Amino acid sequence: MIDQVGALDLIDQLRVAVPEEVRAAKRINSEGERIIDKAQEEAEQVLARAQEQAAFLIEERGLLLAAQEESRRIIDQSEAEAHEVRRGADEYAASVLIGLEGDVVRTLQSIKKGIQLLDERRASLRLPEEMDVDDMLPEEEEVLPSRARA
Repeated sequence: MIDQVGALDLIDQLRVAVPEEVRAAKRINSEGERIIDKAQEEAEQVLARAQEQAAFLIEERGLLLAAQEESRRIIDQSEAEAHEVRRGADEYAASVLIGLEGDVVRTLQSIKKGIQLLDERRASLRLPEEMDVDDMLPEEEEVLPSRARA
């Protein structure tokens, strides 16, 4: 007989574990996107400040070359910072996803083990009507031909 309570408990545990892993993956993806969006915003702000500063220098001091140089420097710096933030966010997201993958693999292995255990239990608890007729008959001794019996 199958341990119904144990099987139902295992199924309940699996139902709880798998959706939580999926929610965690969604949270991680959202966090990575948020970090990338924030880096993009910061880069745009730095770029806007650089453009404002360049315009001021051109208008107020007539220092076109200095403004262009400063603008390029600030843009390069902001792009480098944005690249670094993206790289860090990507590394963080990748490490979290790799850990999540390991958790999902372990969960899948647990599911497979549970299925295998249930299959073994079902096989060992086959009902007699499912058994082969030859399995149920006792082994007979050599049968004499019908003429020899008479």
